[in-house]
Amino acid sequence: MESIAREAGSLLMDYFRQRVKIEYKGDADLVTVADRKSEALILERVRKQFPSHDVMGEEGARIESGSDYKWYVDPLDGTTNFAHGFPVFCVSLGVQYRGRGAAGVIYDPTRDEMFAAAEGKGAFLNGKPIRVSATARLNDCLVGTGFPSHKRHKNPNIHFYHQITLKTHGVRRAGSAALDLCNVACGRFDGFWEFNLNPWDTAAGVLIVEEAGGRLTNFAGGPFELDRRETLASNGLVHDALVREFQEIFAGRGLEELPSPVPYAKEGKR
Repeated sequence: MESIAREAGSLLMDYFRQRVKIEYKGDADLVTVADRKSEALILERVRKQFPSHDVMGEEGARIESGSDYKWYVDPLDGTTNFAHGFPVFCVSLGVQYRGRGAAGVIYDPTRDEMFAAAEGKGAFLNGKPIRVSATARLNDCLVGTGFPSHKRHKNPNIHFYHQITLKTHGVRRAGSAALDLCNVACGRFDGFWEFNLNPWDTAAGVLIVEEAGGRLTNFAGGPFELDRRETLASNGLVHDALVREFQEIFAGRGLEELPSPVPYAKEGKR
């Protein structure tokens, strides 16, 4: 899996240097020739090396034979970053065996960072073991989140972003959920959440977080499910505190009002 991810990452970097043409899958979802070429390469390698395995890829690759093994392929996670020349993107490959995470790799070709994990074997960055952070207080945490590329006007995450910003040391939005999960796994982030992620976004990353000692749930603190589109990851120590904050926000309790720009503009004109 690492070899396949590294080869796909090299292909992405060739296109990244060229600033390839942007296309649209919908009103806002970007896709480039790099996404498609990367997925085609990965599918070809999987078919050759693991011919009995099933595959689900973001750009449409599907092999459904009823195999015990299923690959979840994101050939370019962070397409918007990639298309704009912002160097935060990756290749994400997750494999499940009979519905359980078996192995995952996430390769960041801009930093040559290979995150990898196998069930029961731990998590690694470039071959060295990684662990989640030891931060135990929410207000000391640095956390990550993401926003959807489409229907942003219907997504409530701006309220969560605002509230969690006030309760932590800061919130970052880098634009690649797979890398955000890796940042939790290696202790750069203490937590991460996002709405409406797809299985190919999370299959590899959640296993890497778990194998690094972290915790994954839905927003209510219940079991994480790959196809339920609620992802809350943490170092485990601050997880319950994050769940409580989510409960308060969903209930509309204790919400700080979003500040108006009007008084700020008037102040600035004096």
